[in-house]
Amino acid sequence: MNIKHVALFIAGFSLLNFTAFSQDKNFHIYLCFGQSNMEGNAKIEPQDTVNVNPRFQVMEAVDCPAINRTKGNWYTAKPPLCRCRTGLTPADYFGRELVANLPEKVRVGVINVAVGGCKIELFDKDQYTSYTTDVPGWMKNMIKEYDGNPYGRLVEMAKLAQKDGVIKGILLHQGESNTGDTLWTKKVKVVYDNLMHDLDLKPKKVPLLAGETVSADQNGKCASMNKIIASLPQTIKNAHVISSTGCTDSADDLHFNAAGYRELGKRYAAQMLSLLGYKPTATN
Repeated sequence: MNIKHVALFIAGFSLLNFTAFSQDKNFHIYLCFGQSNMEGNAKIEPQDTVNVNPRFQVMEAVDCPAINRTKGNWYTAKPPLCRCRTGLTPADYFGRELVANLPEKVRVGVINVAVGGCKIELFDKDQYTSYTTDVPGWMKNMIKEYDGNPYGRLVEMAKLAQKDGVIKGILLHQGESNTGDTLWTKKVKVVYDNLMHDLDLKPKKVPLLAGETVSADQNGKCASMNKIIASLPQTIKNAHVISSTGCTDSADDLHFNAAGYRELGKRYAAQMLSLLGYKPTATN
C-alpha cells in the first residue's frame, strides 16, 4: 500500500468514524402522527409557552417563517409542535414529562405530522393518492403543506432525525374519522409495518402508543371507537393503548381541551417511561 492509498484509507476511516459518532444514542426520538387531536386543537395557553426544557426538541416538518422555523431543523419544543398555526397536542406534555424523569444526559425529540379530519388511509403509502381524491378542500390544503404526502414527509423527517439520534417509539392519535371501522387495527398495522421497513426499525424495540378518543365519561362523540382501539395490541404485539378516561374535552365532544391534552400527554409519557424501565417521579 503506497502513501496515497494510506492517506485515502485514513480519510475514509475518519469519515466513517465521524458518521458513526454523529448519532447521539442519548437523543431519543419519537414519531407522532394522526388527525386533529394529534395535530393539536386546543388553544395554546401562557403556561404552555414557558419553562420548556431545551432538552425537549421538535423537528419542524414544514417551513414556518412566521415563527422562524425551517423544515428539517431542530428547535426547543415550544408549541406549536405540528404545523405553524396548530394548537396544543399530546406530544407537548409527553416530551416535557419524559425529560423531567429521564437522566440529564438524555434529550427527547418529536416529529409531528398530523392532518385534521383524516382517516388512517391517508398514512398508507399505497392508498393515500386514491383517498385524497375525494377529501374536502380544507383538508387538501393541510395535506398540501406536506407536499401531498404526509406519510412521505414523516419518513423524510425521520431519516434526517436518525442521523442525530435514535427512534424510540411512535405515538398515534387517530380514529375519530374511522369510527366503527373494524378493519382499523389492520390498517394501522400496515402503516406501522411500513415505518419499520422504511426506517429500518425493529418492532420489538419500537413500541406504538395509541391514544383513545374522547371517552364516554366526557360524552365523546366517537367514544365507541375506543373498543376497537383497545384491540390494537392483538394486531400489533408492541402496541400500547393510552386511556383517555377523565381527560377533559372541548364543547364539541370530539377534541380535548388544553387540560385534557396535558393529561393525555403525560399518560403517553408514563407508558413510555415504564417501557424504558423508569417510574415517573417528577411531573411537568
